[in-house]
Amino acid sequence: MLLLQCEVCGRQIFGAPIRAVIEGANLNVCDKCAKLGSGHWEPKPQPRRRAKPSMVRQPVQPFTKRKQTATVPETLELVENLGQLVRQARESLGMSHDDLGKKTRERVSVLRKIESGKMVPDLVLAEKLEHTLKIKLRVPPSEPKAQFNASSKPHGTTLGDLIQFKVKKREAET
Repeated sequence: MLLLQCEVCGRQIFGAPIRAVIEGANLNVCDKCAKLGSGHWEPKPQPRRRAKPSMVRQPVQPFTKRKQTATVPETLELVENLGQLVRQARESLGMSHDDLGKKTRERVSVLRKIESGKMVPDLVLAEKLEHTLKIKLRVPPSEPKAQFNASSKPHGTTLGDLIQFKVKKREAET
């Protein structure tokens, strides 16, 4: 025998519980607590399905995209003609855009944009393409990058420059 307790007061319910709506909550209550409710509710019947032994499905785990972290040293940079190299390597291996997309787990549209030069891949995607296509896309920098030297002096001629110019001119005349 199934022993039920009132979900409001905790007393043991003898017989069938009363399904009452109390402050918006559907509860199984005793006779005394049912007076507190504003209505009754009926449980929704669950459709029963019988699984055939041959039709039993394994639970599918959802695909979760891992956060990609750059394992590439930041000192490397991409080659200039990256799109052409990717296209030539893909075609020489006899791969379609779909095949390359499946192997690198990237969208075909992204790969097409890279090949056409409309998009530059990040270093992680470049590493995937290098591994799949067996080519070099990342190289050490050929020239050191020029650093912006922010001086306190603004560019152009200032009033101070004009005064110094006049002073030098007067000194030259005398």
